[in-house]
Amino acid sequence: KIIIKDGGSPQGIGEPSVYHAVVVIFLEFFAWGLLTTPMLTVLHQTFPQHTFLMNGLIHGVKGLLSFLSAPLIGALSDVWGRKSFLLLTVFFTCAPIPLMKISPWWYFAVISMSGVFAVTFSVIFAYVADITQEHERSTAYGLVSATFAASLVTSPAIGAYLSVAYGDTLVVILATAIALLDICFILVAVPESLPEKMRPASWGAPISWEQADPFASLRKVGQDSTVLLICITVFLSYLPEAGQYSSFFLYLRQVIGFSSETVAAFIAVVGILSILAQTVVLGILMRSIGNKNTILLGLGFQILQLAWYGFGSQPWMMWAAGAVAAMSSITFPAISAIVSRNADPDQQGVVQGMITGIRGLCNGLGPALYGFVFYLFHVELSDTDGSEKGSAIIPGPPFLFGACSVLLSLLVALFIPEHTGTGSRPGAYKKHSNGAQSHSHSPQGSGAEGKEPLLEDSSV
Repeated sequence: KIIIKDGGSPQGIGEPSVYHAVVVIFLEFFAWGLLTTPMLTVLHQTFPQHTFLMNGLIHGVKGLLSFLSAPLIGALSDVWGRKSFLLLTVFFTCAPIPLMKISPWWYFAVISMSGVFAVTFSVIFAYVADITQEHERSTAYGLVSATFAASLVTSPAIGAYLSVAYGDTLVVILATAIALLDICFILVAVPESLPEKMRPASWGAPISWEQADPFASLRKVGQDSTVLLICITVFLSYLPEAGQYSSFFLYLRQVIGFSSETVAAFIAVVGILSILAQTVVLGILMRSIGNKNTILLGLGFQILQLAWYGFGSQPWMMWAAGAVAAMSSITFPAISAIVSRNADPDQQGVVQGMITGIRGLCNGLGPALYGFVFYLFHVELSDTDGSEKGSAIIPGPPFLFGACSVLLSLLVALFIPEHTGTGSRPGAYKKHSNGAQSHSHSPQGSGAEGKEPLLEDSSV
C-alpha cells in the first residue's frame, strides 16, 4: 500500500532535522510566554466577577478539544505530511494573540476554540520520529523538551519587563511578530519529513478511524492490573497539576499580591529548579532508592507543595512551595521509566498511549475543576490590586482538593510492583497496539517509540 518511487525531494532549507522542529517549538511558545503578564491583566479586566471560574472554563474547553482532536490530526498528518499540519497547528494556536488588544472577548473565545488545533507537539514528535533512528530518538525528544522549557523560562520575564517599560501593546505586537516569523519559517525553511514517495497510495483509504478515536486507548486500561494502577496514579496526580498550571499565576498575581516582575521571576526560578530536579536529582534518586520509591517521593513532594499553596497566604510561602514543586516534577519521568521496564518492547506504545490519553483528559478536566472550586468557595477579586483573601480561612481551596487527590494517588502507587516479568503481559496488547499507539505523541508504527513522548511531556 506504499508507493516507492524516485523524486519528491522535500521543499525547505536543507534536509529535515531536529533543529527545524526545535526552532518551531521555541518561537511558538516564546511568543505565548511573552503574554503571561498582559494576559493575567486582560483576564481580570474582562471577567471581573468570576475570574477564576472563566479562566478554568476557557482552559478546560481548550484542553478537552485538544484531547479529542490530537489522534485525528496525528492520523491525518501520516497521509498529508507533517509540514502542512505544522503550519495549521501553529497558525491556529497563535491566531488569538493579536486579538488580545483588538477584542478581549474574541481573544478568549478563539483561545478556547483553538484547542482543536493546539496539538503542535503531536506533529513535532511525529516529525522527529520520521527523521531519527530509534536509538537517537530519546536524545532528540530531550532537545525539544529543553527548548520548550528554555522558551518559557525566559519569555515571561522579558514580557513583564517590556510591559512595565513600554506597555502591554508593544508586548502583544512583539508576540504577534514572533508568531508570524514562526509561520514564515515553516513555509520557507522547514522541509517535509514525510516525502510524497513514502505516503500511502490513496489519500482517502489509509486513515484508521480506530487510531483517530481519543478514547480507544482508555478502554484498554483495565486489561492489566499493573497498568491499571499506574493509570489511576497518573490520573489522580496529574488532574490537580493540570488545574494548577491553568490558574496559579493568576492566583499569585491577584490573591497573593505578586507583581508582574515577581511572577516572571517565580516562573524562571521554578523552571530552572525543575530542570535540575529532572536531570541531576532524578538520576541520583533512581540509582539510590529505586524506581518505585522515586515515584512515591515525588508524590510526597507534590502533596506538600499543594498543601502549602492551599494554606499559604504570604509571598515567602509561595517561594518555598515553588522549590518543593520543582522536586515534585520527578514523578512522571519515574513513572515513564517503570512503565518501560514492565512492558515488552512491542507493547510500549500501547501502555504509554494510555497514559498520554489520561494526561490529555486531565488537561481538560483539571482547569475546569479548579475554576469551579474557586467559584464554590467565593475566591473572587474585589479590585485589580487587592482581593478578599482576608475573608477566607483557606486562601486556596482547590490546592487542598488537589492535595487530597494526590494523597489517594500515593496510596494507589504503593501497590505498583517494582518489577514485573515482561512475559506476563496479556496478548491483547499486541492485538490492539495500532489503535492505542495513536495516543502516543509519536504516531509512528514501532511500539518502542512510545516511551519518549511521555518523558518529553513530563519534562515540560
